[in-house]
Amino acid sequence: MTLFNWLAALFFTALFIAGFMLGDDRTLFINSLGLLIVLSGTFAALFLSYPARSIGAAFRVAGNACVQRLPTTDEIVDTLIYLSVHSRRKGVLALENAEEETTISFLKRALGMLVDNFSVDELRDILYTEMYYFQQRRNQHERLFRHAARLAPAFGVAGSVIGLITMLSGIGDPDVILKSIPVALTSTLYGIVIGNLLLMPMAENISSKTRRELMKQKLITDGVIAIRQEQNSQRLLKKLESFLTPSAREDTQQSFEEIRERVRNLHFDEA
Repeated sequence: MTLFNWLAALFFTALFIAGFMLGDDRTLFINSLGLLIVLSGTFAALFLSYPARSIGAAFRVAGNACVQRLPTTDEIVDTLIYLSVHSRRKGVLALENAEEETTISFLKRALGMLVDNFSVDELRDILYTEMYYFQQRRNQHERLFRHAARLAPAFGVAGSVIGLITMLSGIGDPDVILKSIPVALTSTLYGIVIGNLLLMPMAENISSKTRRELMKQKLITDGVIAIRQEQNSQRLLKKLESFLTPSAREDTQQSFEEIRERVRNLHFDEA
């Protein structure tokens, strides 16, 4: 998520909360017992549904999805073109330093296999297998949050039933009724808000980031295989441009010439 996303989300969330708080009876919307029923019920059901390890991993992935910046497609294309030009001038073994310097774990693993002289079929098989299981793990994390998003409103209804039962048990006693009504009403509200404003967006955020990461992994795989096949850098660029928007392709064409010049100067300096 970008800074703009965070600012927009905080702004509209504040407007949403203000819609409740601006009224004269704003304290009616605050009820700790109703919130406790929803949260405890939701987490109890989660721990009955998934291992604790999976729950912890899902929340870590959700946190990373919110704060971790992914490299852009343009940056990956530029990196692959640089590696292609560099390898054609100095050989595949020259990519060993690039393997140590890159911060993209998938690219680092792919370059390691490239330097170790894995065949094209081995590269394709290993990298596509890694992509498949990466997607399976992310799908499990996404399902966990979608499951929690369905549970929260259900336990909100359970809290409302608890409040109604308490209210009926104290019929004729105004104090009991006044204490029970907020629980009955706010529990459903909390369940709906937690499920749709927190848990469901977390699931969708994981899903969206997974799709973007898989596209970048596919881009890296195609690029590394092309380097292994010693394809011409210009042909590689044309192939990788299919991942870019039309406006980004013009910038990439310009950066391609800069990359060639940079590698040429590097080669000259080392000579």
